[in-house]
Amino acid sequence: MRSSRTNHGTVEDQAQPRVKRLLSTEHFSVDGTLIQAWASMKSFRPVDGPDDPPPSSGGRNVERDFRGATRSNATHASTTDPDAKLYRKGAGMEAKLAFLGHALMENRWGLIVNTCLTPASGHAERIAALAMIEPHADRPVAVTLGADKGYDAADFVNELKTMNVRPHVAQNTTRRSAVDARTTRHPGYAASQRARKRIEEAFGWIKTIGGMRRPMLRGTDRVGWAFTFAAAAYNLVCLPRLLKQAV
Repeated sequence: MRSSRTNHGTVEDQAQPRVKRLLSTEHFSVDGTLIQAWASMKSFRPVDGPDDPPPSSGGRNVERDFRGATRSNATHASTTDPDAKLYRKGAGMEAKLAFLGHALMENRWGLIVNTCLTPASGHAERIAALAMIEPHADRPVAVTLGADKGYDAADFVNELKTMNVRPHVAQNTTRRSAVDARTTRHPGYAASQRARKRIEEAFGWIKTIGGMRRPMLRGTDRVGWAFTFAAAAYNLVCLPRLLKQAV
């Protein structure tokens, strides 16, 4: 498997011929999932100076009340895992120190063909998606990429088009969508929308069975490698059944 700081691997690099025949080369889906960092919120402190209350007489750290305090990644960092970022997955949800794990799935059998892990940020999912689909985009026939409405941004959709990738992205109906009827009218768009939801099955296995809900590791590289290994293990669990069905 290939490796770098954010692009940790693809199952196609060393795929056996029987496995490679299972993989779709034209239709893919992408998504990201929150990976909670092995660091407590108490470790998230100002970068320009100490913010420690005096220790209690018993030697224990004094309880800290963060209510009303303004904390952000621009002014604070975790002393336990500096790579972890404060991230809120949605409005009204609790902010956590976390990473984002990204996966590219082929749509025929739902196997993971590429993964990467990045610090958590609002743009990380779209940037990672472009990096993962790029090796598959250099084909005479356009490939498709399914994604949820979080990827419905004009710059992302336009970049896919320049790569000869059809953006089968769910429309964000709360504003003007970057995906128009020229894309949504085709039956393949509806098929991509159905198939893309299968990636949640992989994330569920990776986080529960694969131990990636909150791995006991620190740093982007270590957590990233663990995420890739968990994705590879998910594929291996699925392969015996898939190979029988494909006979």
